[in-house]
Amino acid sequence: MDMTGARWRKSTKSGGNGGNCVEVADNLPGVVLVRDTKDRDGGTLAFSPASWRCFVALARHAA
Repeated sequence: MDMTGARWRKSTKSGGNGGNCVEVADNLPGVVLVRDTKDRDGGTLAFSPASWRCFVALARHAA
């Protein structure tokens, strides 16, 4: 998958203490990418935009 041009952003819920954080890139067409901030080269998860919206909605509901 070509991730050139991905603009990564850290979760607004992430603290500044270097804890368990993820970064999301949702600017590429047809895909939302997620990676671990502590291991940016360790792997990237790819979701369809619809699947990502469902995940975020469920996570907000559970919080």
